[in-house]
Amino acid sequence: MEATASVPPLPCNSTATMETQQPFLHCRTTRPTIVDGAPRTPPTTVDGAPPTSPNHRCTLLIIQAVSLEGERASLMTDYIIKILGLDVCADSLVGDAMLRGISGGQKKRVTTGEMMVGPARALFMDEISTGLDSSTTFQIVNSIKNSSHILQGTFVISLLQPAPETYDLFDDIILLSDGQIVYQGPRENVVEFFEHMGFRCPERKGVADFLQEVTSRKDQEQYWAWRDEAYSFVTAREFAESFKLFHVGRELDNELSIPFDKAKSHPAALSTRRYGVSKKELLKALISREYLLMKRNSFVYIFKMTQLTIMAFIVMTVFLRTKMSKETTEDGGIFLGALFFTLLLTMFTGMSELALTIMKLPTFYKQRNLLFFPSWAFSLPAWILKIPMTFIEVSIYVFTTYYVIGFDPNIGRLFKMYLVLFCVNQMASGLFRLIAGLGRNMIVANTFGSFALVTMVVLGGFVLSRDNIKKWWIWGYWVSPLMYGQNAISVNEFLGHSWKQVPSYSTESLGVLVLKSRGLFPEAHWYWIGVGALVGYVFLFNGLYTLALAYLSPFEKPQAILSEETVAERNSIKAEVIELSSRGKSSSERGDEVQTSLSSKSRSSRIGSISTVDNKNMQRGMVLPFESLSIAFNDIKYSVDMPQEMKAQGIPEDRLELLKGVTGSFRPGVLTALMGVSGAGKTTLMDVLAGRKTGGYIEGSILVSGYPKKQETFARIAGYCEQTDIHSPHLTVYESLTYSAWLRLPSEVDSATRKLFLLKRGGEEIYVGPLGHHSAHLISYFEGINGVSKIKDGYNPATWMLEVTSVAQEAAHGVNFAEVYKNSELYRHGKDLNYENFDFNIVFWQLGSKRGTQQDIFNAMGSMHTSVLFLGIQNATSVQPVVAVERTVFYREKAAGMYSALPYAFGQAVIELPYIFVQSVIYGVIVYSMIGFEWKTDKFFWYLFFMYFTLLYFTFYGMMTVAVTPNQSIAAIIASAFYAIWNLFSGFIIPRTRLPVWWKWYVYICPVSWTLYGLLASQFGNITAKLDTGETVEYFVQTYFDFKHDFVGYVAIIIVGFAVLFGFLFAFSIKAFNFQRR
Repeated sequence: MEATASVPPLPCNSTATMETQQPFLHCRTTRPTIVDGAPRTPPTTVDGAPPTSPNHRCTLLIIQAVSLEGERASLMTDYIIKILGLDVCADSLVGDAMLRGISGGQKKRVTTGEMMVGPARALFMDEISTGLDSSTTFQIVNSIKNSSHILQGTFVISLLQPAPETYDLFDDIILLSDGQIVYQGPRENVVEFFEHMGFRCPERKGVADFLQEVTSRKDQEQYWAWRDEAYSFVTAREFAESFKLFHVGRELDNELSIPFDKAKSHPAALSTRRYGVSKKELLKALISREYLLMKRNSFVYIFKMTQLTIMAFIVMTVFLRTKMSKETTEDGGIFLGALFFTLLLTMFTGMSELALTIMKLPTFYKQRNLLFFPSWAFSLPAWILKIPMTFIEVSIYVFTTYYVIGFDPNIGRLFKMYLVLFCVNQMASGLFRLIAGLGRNMIVANTFGSFALVTMVVLGGFVLSRDNIKKWWIWGYWVSPLMYGQNAISVNEFLGHSWKQVPSYSTESLGVLVLKSRGLFPEAHWYWIGVGALVGYVFLFNGLYTLALAYLSPFEKPQAILSEETVAERNSIKAEVIELSSRGKSSSERGDEVQTSLSSKSRSSRIGSISTVDNKNMQRGMVLPFESLSIAFNDIKYSVDMPQEMKAQGIPEDRLELLKGVTGSFRPGVLTALMGVSGAGKTTLMDVLAGRKTGGYIEGSILVSGYPKKQETFARIAGYCEQTDIHSPHLTVYESLTYSAWLRLPSEVDSATRKLFLLKRGGEEIYVGPLGHHSAHLISYFEGINGVSKIKDGYNPATWMLEVTSVAQEAAHGVNFAEVYKNSELYRHGKDLNYENFDFNIVFWQLGSKRGTQQDIFNAMGSMHTSVLFLGIQNATSVQPVVAVERTVFYREKAAGMYSALPYAFGQAVIELPYIFVQSVIYGVIVYSMIGFEWKTDKFFWYLFFMYFTLLYFTFYGMMTVAVTPNQSIAAIIASAFYAIWNLFSGFIIPRTRLPVWWKWYVYICPVSWTLYGLLASQFGNITAKLDTGETVEYFVQTYFDFKHDFVGYVAIIIVGFAVLFGFLFAFSIKAFNFQRR
């Protein structure tokens, strides 16, 4: 077995080539992939491909990310972690843009480790060296080579300009250019092929670097060796055609033309099982990991429990039994409102599953495509482990509120209510997981989640009575899960003993009268029908969620990017065809003569397009006025609190020191390279100097041109290109660069004044000084240390430097390079420098024109309540993921001094105004006409006014919750808690006149209460038509709801005030809080 390197110049299609062997792209290929003579039907567990971009759960430790079980049970896991150099940080969190974790190179190695510990024996590894130093890359590739030879594995690795010693480890080379294979064969013959084509590799040039550049238009000419012939650019197509006639190409064609003898096939070439382990082990592993993630997110669940406890307290004090009589159907309506709110609160509790599921999907899609596990093994643990949480959540609410509110005291009915709420909670969790699996994107999922919730609520039988639902929408009533929950929980309560009394005006019990008045079923068997339907929905939603995971893929599709030059070249080749003589000095050297068709126009255009250096290139570009500044830092130490996992291993220290007294300086006109092995502390040092660290303990001094550094002013004169790319996903590259163009600095750097800042693992400097011509100063310094081997001719000094200063070399020679440097003249000179420089409108069709009964008014208010609450919630939840993503970009740009927090917050708020205006007009005109409200100018514009500012304050509220919380999950939980409270005190579930005196104050600070006040009072507050009870509509609205038409103007001012308040709180929170932990 062999290890093969794919060496692609940029831009190329190496990643696409790798992905045709794996199901990442779900691409269409015209030819099958053959494995040991048998067509491979992808995917299989025999092969694997680590993705180019690291994608892991940020709350997992490295050992848990590499090993799916999250345990140190596998010797192979520990071995791979050691090989990849991850043993020093195995108990560290992976981290992400908001959570401090491991370095970028270490994340890349975690991605590689995920595949190497699995059963795959054919690995397609794309750009695994990106972000790694050359010595670490050499160690990893060397281990992979030994594995391929010993374990008879097949490895194809795509690398960008590997170091010579790494390049020499490979058996075969595949050179890709412009989507074509230019060379494929033994490593020893690749230089011979290009010499055959007229290109020679210089002595001091690494072969990998030569291969990277020889197919490039801008670099190819310098390698032209046939000086007696005029040079013209040789395209990738010409190289590919010539390779077919080269002896290696002919041997390859001959080998492929002979069918493979299946008798020689290795028994493990094709997998006989789809997954690496049994179904039982898969489920066990996934349950273990899900439990681990739940422990990592324990704060979320504790917060939910606390929130539910507070909500239970509010509900039982609002519906206190001492204030709740059971004498009239109106009293029953209040109890019905309490039951409805209980169902809604349970539904909102399950809504948090949406955000938590969306967060897991990117990692799931990667691991599903790599055949780590099937979709059911991923969905079942989330369902199973949610069941105990549901028991706890329902217990907290039911056992604290049931008897305090004054529901029927029969103990059996208590547990029957518990069962209904348990089923509703499980149904809601399954529903929102399904929406997340279908949406696959937070914005899409939030939109559909809000739509699903409002549809179930409107058609659930409380907001709109079954008797008032139009015939064309009655099917929605029968398929609404909330309808079954509402009927089950209502039948359980109102058929109880406390509702058995028969009023004098009826022959039926009071409970039955309450149920019939609201269109609910009065038969006892509807309890079990409701429970059975809810259980069915639990299995249906979770089953559909599993199917969505199995068959749907992420929305994002990789896009190939070609330069205009490449496209023009391809078009010219297709346009016209000519003959091209094969290149070679004699027929004996190049074999048979070849006639290749190519475009003459293409040939001449290629020659003419070669750029030449003229006098203009020698001129300096535009000079921007700026003041040169120097930065000096002395004895910089950075430490963090010792992770609990490391303390559990017996480490006594309370802090983990990442930088250990680093000293140095950066001067104007001097280009300094900060180098060190992966994990040495390079990013940590840069973050400390740039002022990007938001946690940990920093010691030492930093001076800017002799003055102590102040972050407020330093950010204005410094630009920091971070390792972790944080950009707005909604901007193009051009827009991003244009936006930041003012940060440009002069590009000219004198090649003679280049400097190196070298760190060893552990955050200690071991060389700070000039490089010299061909790195002469650097080489001289290290060769002067006893035991350090001399550099070989043609060897890359950077690679040699990292090898001789490795931890293994220090141990072998008994030398501490940090101590050697501190005792050197370079260090003393550096110290001197430091001191020198330092849709429900159809459902409510024409209901607004009906004013004959109290139920008609309730229906009209129900339409307003539902539209306001759920359209507002949709706005708030839809804006949250956008603000959360942009906030990470804001942190970077604010730290760079691009702008302050207030202009950013002002821009974020103002941009919402026209969108919400258009939304309000479109929604308002359609709904107002279809519901059938009275067509009067003042009533119409009052409706639009209240809808506009209501949607506005909901949007600002959603933005504010993101600004005051560390992540989107917490923001969603906090927001949902207030949605429930606002819903309770809105005046629809329980009117103002029936609230206990100790809760009436909250009505005045509840924005939804004022919105419903304005809407109902402006539409019905001055109507003198009489109801069937003999009272006027105006009198009923005033006495039952306490809404007065004369107060509408003041209500309008209050609604505007809420929008301003939430906008101000958003701006203040963005300015005052920084939740990025670095």
